[in-house]
This record gives sequence, structure tokens and C-alpha cells, in this order.
Amino acid sequence: MSGHSKWSTIKRKKGANDAARAKIFTKIGRELAVAVKNGGPDPNVNTRLKDVIAKAKQNNVPNDNIERMLKKASGEGGGADYEEIIYEGYGPSGVAVVVEALTDNRNRTAAEVRHYFDKAGGNMGTSGSVMFMFSRQGVILVEKEETDEDQLMLDALDAGATDFITDDADVFEIRTEPGDVGAIRDDLEAKGYAVVSSEEAYVPSTYTRLENEDDMMKMSRMIDMFEENDDVQAIWHNWENADEYEG
Repeated sequence: MSGHSKWSTIKRKKGANDAARAKIFTKIGRELAVAVKNGGPDPNVNTRLKDVIAKAKQNNVPNDNIERMLKKASGEGGGADYEEIIYEGYGPSGVAVVVEALTDNRNRTAAEVRHYFDKAGGNMGTSGSVMFMFSRQGVILVEKEETDEDQLMLDALDAGATDFITDDADVFEIRTEPGDVGAIRDDLEAKGYAVVSSEEAYVPSTYTRLENEDDMMKMSRMIDMFEENDDVQAIWHNWENADEYEG
């Protein structure tokens, strides 16, 4: 199981409306600010910043917007001071959830995250309560259309990839060590491959299948609430049949 229930959210974002795109731009702006603060404004020496710029382009953020975000992040004070926090918990029927956040108000974000878990019939846990079910990996998605599978697999493995997964209908999924994702993405793009996304992800080792319609509705709504929150950068879960729910 490749875990492509997560990738269905990426597909939704590709067709996002203006309001959803604005949310994505806001989240990426925060990531840029943190990357600049921690490693400086030059992507040639700040690999994290280079990866966030690549993410911005993959999410169709215009170059002008990226430049404005960089200037704001590099200015005096650099705007708000964001803290990186990981939240863990369980959704309906024991679905494991990991939430990555960047916040300038820890108490506000914790209260909102707890509210989303509670509203879905789940609960927010302590550090380590679900993380043992996930591993940190680099994940690169490449468009299947007009891509030679055998050649891509050879190129990816030659570049240092650890796994190559083909079971998604639209994309090839390449797994890497977390710190290698940027270099392997750059290598594949230089060879002409269409990279849809590249990021460090929390990949589940086991999955939970929801059979109850009410549980699926609550889980889907919980994911939406997290994604609509400006403080939440990413949500990872082990809901096996998320792709099948169309509520």
C-alpha cells in the first residue's frame, strides 16, 4: 500500500478555487519565512529554502508572489516569529493522524487542533502516541503521462531513491531518505521529468480502513478543517480507503 490516500489531497489542490489557493499561498509564505530565518535568503546555500521554493512552484504560486514572500521574509524583523509544532492524535475508529503546524501562538493552535479532533469523535494525543506508526521519508510524485516507467525507475534509483511505487493511476511515487528529496527532485527535473510534488512526509506503516459512512464523513471533514487552518502546514494519516470516499 503506497499511502496514496494522502496524494488525493494533492490532486484536489491542483483544481483548487481562489480561496483554497490563497490558503496554500499563506502556508507557503510561512514556510518561506521560517526557511529564511533559519538558513538565510540564498537558496543556493539554504537547501530548505530551495525546497520550499520548489514546493511553491509545484503549487502554481506565481514567481512574483514568491519574490514578494522572499523580500518580506528577508526584511527587517522578517514578520511574525513562527514556531514549528507536531501534533498527534486519533480520528474516528482509531485512524492515526499527524499534524504539522507553524504558529505564532502555540495556545491558539493547540486549542484549535484539539477542537478538530474532538469534533470528529477522535482525540488529540501526547507526543509519540501515534508517531511510532509513521516513518519520515522523502516522497516525489512524477506525472505518469508520457513518462517511460522503466527509465524513470532506473533514473530514480540511480539518483539514490529507496523505493519506486506504481499503483497510483496518475503518478509514479518515488521514496527517498528524508534529506535526499531535494537533490533527487533536481536530478529528475534536469532529466525532463514532470515532478508534481516533492516533500518530506510522514508515511504510515499500517493502515486503518473505515467502513462506517458516518466515520468517513467525520474523518473527511476533520481533514478539511485542518487544511483550512492557516497554522496547519500538513496533515498525514493512515486512513486506507480515503480515495473511495466521495462525500
